[in-house]
Amino acid sequence: MTGRIDARLADLGVTLPEAAAPAANYVPWVISGNLVFISGQLPMVDGKPGFIGKVGETFDAAAGAEAAKACGIGILAQLKAALDGDLDRTVRCVKLSGFVNAVPDFVEHPMVINGASDLMVGALGDAGRHSRFAVGVGSLPFGVAVEIDALFEIA
Repeated sequence: MTGRIDARLADLGVTLPEAAAPAANYVPWVISGNLVFISGQLPMVDGKPGFIGKVGETFDAAAGAEAAKACGIGILAQLKAALDGDLDRTVRCVKLSGFVNAVPDFVEHPMVINGASDLMVGALGDAGRHSRFAVGVGSLPFGVAVEIDALFEIA
């Protein structure tokens, strides 16, 4: 199924993969009322966790933003699965929560998470503008550089 959001993604050169299976004992998304909670997404590359390493050591903020964009692509893939393929049911992106696996003195966490934020605005327009946080952490699953979860309002 394709719609206006799929068309915007195509214009951005983004192809959504199949939604990744959970890596542990949780579900990838939950719908409650008119909200969809998307579990934390890792930056997947060719179906495997990518961007392994720390921002500020292995990666600079720009590469970290690419990792965050990859997380955003995973978020949108999960959202599409939750909405039975119809992304046009999305009313807005409410919130992104961003975790950056960074060295202790790294301070550009917001610039890293902008990779996902910019994707949401690019894909959803004004409905992609969201609240968020961006924090540094000492480690993330599989050693990835970024993990992001999301909350969406749906019709």
